Amino acid sequence: MVILTPGFAKDETDSTCLPLQQQLVKALKEINPQLTIIILSFQYPYHTEKYRWFNTMVFPFNGRNKGGLPRLLLRRKLNAALKKIHAQTPIDGLLSFWYGECALVGHRFADKHGLRHFCWILGQDAKKQNSYPRRASLRSGELIALSDFLQTEFERNHGIKPGYLIPAGIDAKQFNATSQERNIDILGVGSLIPLKQYDIFIETVTAIKKKLPSIKAVLIGNGPEMEKLKYLIKKSELETTITVTGELSYTEVLQWMQRAKLLLHPSSYEGFSGVCLEALYAGSHVISFCKAMNQEIEHWHIVKSKEEMKEKAISILKHPATSYKRVTFASMEDIAKKMMGLFL
Repeated sequence: MVILTPGFAKDETDSTCLPLQQQLVKALKEINPQLTIIILSFQYPYHTEKYRWFNTMVFPFNGRNKGGLPRLLLRRKLNAALKKIHAQTPIDGLLSFWYGECALVGHRFADKHGLRHFCWILGQDAKKQNSYPRRASLRSGELIALSDFLQTEFERNHGIKPGYLIPAGIDAKQFNATSQERNIDILGVGSLIPLKQYDIFIETVTAIKKKLPSIKAVLIGNGPEMEKLKYLIKKSELETTITVTGELSYTEVLQWMQRAKLLLHPSSYEGFSGVCLEALYAGSHVISFCKAMNQEIEHWHIVKSKEEMKEKAISILKHPATSYKRVTFASMEDIAKKMMGLFL
């Protein structure tokens, strides 16, 4: 199997680069040890020396998201690499992450050589602004949606319904088996970018503090909005209430989740947040604006406004009978089996 991805972990210690994709690759190998997986990483890491990641070969192309002529040259290098791989070890199938440059290259190579190709639609690639669906014209049977929302969103925006739905899952082995004291009331985890709306996180904590003065909150992540958010925290006099950690390793994030009572995820757009699923498995409740699946998911509360988010958070935190049990939506092993089922 050849996996085409915009980026991938630069080494075995890099736990923060696309953890969902990392876990899927590991799970695919675990359920089928004879499977050979080769990863072509288009943009990142920023070098072109191939390397081994947990017994899987990664070929980085150092694209750095350049357009114009560099993108054309990158595409030629990728096609040459695919031809060489196919000549040496015949490819059985290709899997592209996101409907972008990866899907375009994978689709064209697969069609030319009569191979199976699937594209996993993972988030903003379902938006109308994405031009690749018009350029690549992948068939319904090539498309996998990460969630009910993305399946509907993609069909609404591009006129074709993804033929398959494979959601995110969690790797239970990553979590600490011992229970921890839940001494963090509110947790936020994600990239500090405008789309994630962490200004609403701060606004919500400010409102909740008026009802629950002793609350403790933690915001984990890094990004261009960091200084703005720190300013808002200072302006709201929340410096002793909200701790901003910056970027942490994946293991550290899971440890914080197991100490949290509630994950606030105020993103304005979300395909299917792995962070939310991990928080649920860690025993935390989740409040978000975006509803990924049509079905109800236990302890995941969908709200429609900032006021409703504040009220739901207060209700959870104040209620003495609130349960903080683990909730499993899907395991990564099950997700890997579904993915392999398409190729088999």
